[in-house]
Amino acid sequence: QVQLAESGGSLVQAGGTLRLSCAASGSTLSGYFVSWFRQAPGKERHIVAGIRWSGGNTYYEDSVKGRFAISKDYAKNTVYLQMNNLKPEDTAVYYCAVGKPIWSAVSRADMYYYWGQGTQVTVSS
Repeated sequence: QVQLAESGGSLVQAGGTLRLSCAASGSTLSGYFVSWFRQAPGKERHIVAGIRWSGGNTYYEDSVKGRFAISKDYAKNTVYLQMNNLKPEDTAVYYCAVGKPIWSAVSRADMYYYWGQGTQVTVSS
């Protein structure tokens, strides 16, 4: 059983930066893929970025490429999402998720077993 706790969400102006953290506990993340999803009001949950815990594979949704960066800290059992040049359309609740999807399915929310409670990111124009 993996417990996930997100933090770092806030209100920020357009063009600003935030770093989200996803701290895992209860079990090692070895063998898992860790992703950030986001969900805006009235919209479906979509993947933002993902990273293979044991290895270097990363995934980015097209709209965040070049602006967001996902990274991991083995010692802290934590995955980060560095978000730069934020835009109002980035406003959403951001969730951390852990699963073992095959590469072609990393963007599917139903491929993830464990989810955090979410952290709100609001970008003002």
